[in-house]
Amino acid sequence: MLPENPSLQLTTSSDRFDGSEKTGMALVGVGLVGLLAALFGAGSNAPAVALVISMGGLTLGSGLLFRAYLKRPAGVDNNGVWFSAATARGMAGWILGIVFTGFYIVLYWAPSNLEHLIRMTDPLSSALRGQAADRWFLYGFFYTVAVLIMGARMIVKYRDNRYQILRTISVMFFQLGFAFLLPGLLLMLNEPEYYFSYFWPLKYDYLWPGSISFFSSASSLGVFMVFWGAVMFFLATPVLTYFFGKRWYCSWVCGCGGLAETAGDPFRHLSDKSLTSWKIERWMVHSVLVFIVVTTGLLWGNSATAGAWLGGMSGAFSRTYGFFIGLVFAGVVGVGFYPIMGTRVWCRFGCPMAAVLGLLQKYFSRFRITTNGGQCISCGNCSTYCEMGIDVRWYAQRGQNIVRSSCVGCGVCATVCPRGVLKLENGPMQGRYNGPILIHHDAVSVQLDDAWIRSRPLLPSTQEDLPVLTDADFDTLR
Repeated sequence: MLPENPSLQLTTSSDRFDGSEKTGMALVGVGLVGLLAALFGAGSNAPAVALVISMGGLTLGSGLLFRAYLKRPAGVDNNGVWFSAATARGMAGWILGIVFTGFYIVLYWAPSNLEHLIRMTDPLSSALRGQAADRWFLYGFFYTVAVLIMGARMIVKYRDNRYQILRTISVMFFQLGFAFLLPGLLLMLNEPEYYFSYFWPLKYDYLWPGSISFFSSASSLGVFMVFWGAVMFFLATPVLTYFFGKRWYCSWVCGCGGLAETAGDPFRHLSDKSLTSWKIERWMVHSVLVFIVVTTGLLWGNSATAGAWLGGMSGAFSRTYGFFIGLVFAGVVGVGFYPIMGTRVWCRFGCPMAAVLGLLQKYFSRFRITTNGGQCISCGNCSTYCEMGIDVRWYAQRGQNIVRSSCVGCGVCATVCPRGVLKLENGPMQGRYNGPILIHHDAVSVQLDDAWIRSRPLLPSTQEDLPVLTDADFDTLR
């Protein structure tokens, strides 16, 4: 029997949005119009008003829209991400990619076009730093607002998962406190601007001779900054990575990872999971690490010989790295391509800090993701939502621990698993590399360590380049 007043409408009814959501969309629209108006000079006589209208509209409107998650049952809701034009490389996604990329291009190479937007943030810059805003303050402000707003979305969306809530709060805290407020307060106190949550080689110039000389000669606090950077990279990084893997930094502290985990969450499923992508990733990320290590070594050698090594060419090395890696790769491609290539393009293919942490995680860490292959139903959620392009399901089906240098330990694979197959663990290094648990029609055989070496089965053709290492393999590599 047909319901009363049946409808043959083929489009989605607008009634699916309630009053608060419609109000939220209207406020977001007001905020975007306010930004656009400020870009063209409207509100120049009242920058504080323009800032409040634009940021207030975006913040309040986003908050009302995020309330929609509270109307749904607790649990990760990714419904429709492969059918939305914004999150499935549709027209809206390409437009977003062009807008993000265009903003970085203008910011880096034509900042004069952002002059009115920069002036809009003058009141905030004066209050925080005691000086007028510049393009980098504008960028840091937009960056921080994006992490905070989309971080609130993450907390509401993953409200039933304690791990996701805690790490989201962590990246919001470090971005707001260590990457935005603290550097501004240092300038207010006439101290060098310093980002305590970034270390060499990600902040590539922090170990260069010129930077160390500048900080050391600035003040006693500058000397502490040099000491802090050295201790964090040479001591804290290997120790923390040994106990917790690279997740302590990439998913809990780093601003690049913070933006990817919050603003980039709607696009995490777009990462390339192919074997070809994985091969390119290994070569590119380690090549960038070699590039920055060589550049740093050449700069120190040239400084020690008073320019006898390279003369003025040392500056060319540093400028080349800063342009191609620091600007083009990390900014234009790394963030601008979120809606097209996923959120961790920079982290996968270019970040030298990720390369260092990955090597430590693979060969000198207690971290692994354990799998219970007997419970896996091969739904593929884990692989789909892995932003680092790891085919998690391949490991889960075999009951094999996931020990990959690229894994940032975000835990989303375990969060979206409907069967509880995956678990993030910090256990003893012995037995960390295990063979697959092979399930036969009448028995279950577990091949581990030496037994795995003696009777290693032939891997599928698509995985032949992914050898499964054991403790014995690890010992021979060392």
